[in-house]
Amino acid sequence: MKKYKLDVMYDGTNYSGWQMQQHSQSIQQLIQDAVRVLVREEVNVVGSGRTDAGVHAKGQVAHFRCSHAQDTQHLFKALNGMLPKDIRIFAVEEVDIGFHAQKSAWAKEYQYHLCLGPIASPFERQYVWHVPYKIDQELLKEACKLFVGKHDFRSFANAAHTGAAAKNSVRTITSIDVVPRENGLTLVFQANGFLYKMVRNIVGMVMNVASGKKELSDIQRILAAKDRRLAPMSAPPQGLFLMKVFY
Repeated sequence: MKKYKLDVMYDGTNYSGWQMQQHSQSIQQLIQDAVRVLVREEVNVVGSGRTDAGVHAKGQVAHFRCSHAQDTQHLFKALNGMLPKDIRIFAVEEVDIGFHAQKSAWAKEYQYHLCLGPIASPFERQYVWHVPYKIDQELLKEACKLFVGKHDFRSFANAAHTGAAAKNSVRTITSIDVVPRENGLTLVFQANGFLYKMVRNIVGMVMNVASGKKELSDIQRILAAKDRRLAPMSAPPQGLFLMKVFY
């Protein structure tokens, strides 16, 4: 038995997300279908985690097992020849059979891009959240700091009573950096793991604080309540990128 690691990037605009869906097109399904054709056997492509509909990735990681050795250069070229141009494989390598794209990861980095100008460029509208109203950037930074550390993030996870969140909704965010970008800001999150829609829910909260709709004190109150209904709506998906998975 052989195992192969795929480094993947994609524009998530036209897909239902990474994870396979019964009635819509997913990135995982397209990659798995292509791999099955090339290795000539049934395989399961396993990602480091799911990204939602409209969310992008520059550093998604996946693996698959197959019964016989593969030419990684051939796989690399053939997969990119078969896949749509908004999904690219940028590396293929054989890995130890014990490697697992999800379970072997010890941290991830996400970035969320904000456009704060009066208009958003038509060339970046699918990759930023356009926020035309005024925000207090210092308040935004203070709000981000309150999420750093080890917390129970149940209030900031969708489907908090199912899946990983139901088993353990505690995560450790090691940093949230607020980085200037042309016409806006990028929020850079690093953590030992993220719950379903956790980054987008946190961005929604800190933007509510920065715009004066919520108080800084509301963050700790909502964290302590462990109730998703108390937190504001999620930030939209198109500003979010999975940047890196750490192994």
